[in-house]
Amino acid sequence: MTSDSSPAPPLGARAHRLPTPRGEFAVVDVPPAAGVPAKGTALLLPGYTGSKEDFALVHEPLAARGYRTVAVDGRGQYESDGPTDDESAYAQAELAQDVLAQATALGTPVHLVGHSLGGQVARAAALLDHTPFRSLTLISSGPARISVSQEQRVKLLRDALAVMSMAECWEAILAMGPPEEVGGPARGIGGEERLRRRWLSTRPAQLLATGRQLCVEPDRVAELATVPLPFHVLSGARDDTWPVADLDTMALRLKAHRTVIEGAEHSPTIDRPEPTARALADFWDDHHPDRRHS
Repeated sequence: MTSDSSPAPPLGARAHRLPTPRGEFAVVDVPPAAGVPAKGTALLLPGYTGSKEDFALVHEPLAARGYRTVAVDGRGQYESDGPTDDESAYAQAELAQDVLAQATALGTPVHLVGHSLGGQVARAAALLDHTPFRSLTLISSGPARISVSQEQRVKLLRDALAVMSMAECWEAILAMGPPEEVGGPARGIGGEERLRRRWLSTRPAQLLATGRQLCVEPDRVAELATVPLPFHVLSGARDDTWPVADLDTMALRLKAHRTVIEGAEHSPTIDRPEPTARALADFWDDHHPDRRHS
């Protein structure tokens, strides 16, 4: 571990900016482990108040299974550029187009994975054009708007951002309690200083626009079910953002593979990275064009 409690990057990991026709995006790009046959590439989208670092603990086990994994900061998230005040730049359709451009830049088809808000953006991208994707995995990402309790937390954050700077919001959040419990950023990889840097680097307009999306997102499961992709719904055994029973029902409606990670809550890649990575790789192996590698 480094001094701020962040995990050491996996062997071969490269932090760089991925160029696309829609701008450059900050990524952590991890190749398959040395000597392991390459099976494919996965594009990993973080959730609300999250960042690419939320996948830090699953890169290495997925590399050992032969997968290149590319975790990305979306537009205006942490180390990716975006306007500070223009919320229209963060409309869901715009973010979905960004994902299509990212997939194309990596070389398609890719396995698409979205956590929480990232899952709803991933869904929107697949509905626009499924052809860049080999599969779609939704991690702790539900069928429609977030739960009432989480909606209250998001609204609290949006109200604070309307009258405070990002730095003032951070200090107010810390004064009230654990950030993830009082409307602040979700628990992430690394110590408080790393989370503070991530918070201060995220654009306020991104948080305002995507927070609003989480509170009004319609149920698009029936529409997604018509898309010819393999689906995987993965979650912890407990989740306050979308009830686990709703995720179970969504999986049935999608005829999706369903994984519940015991001992994990809303962030399985952080809570239980090894079984989460194993579930992802097993699903991808099942949909590899050459099953001899599985």
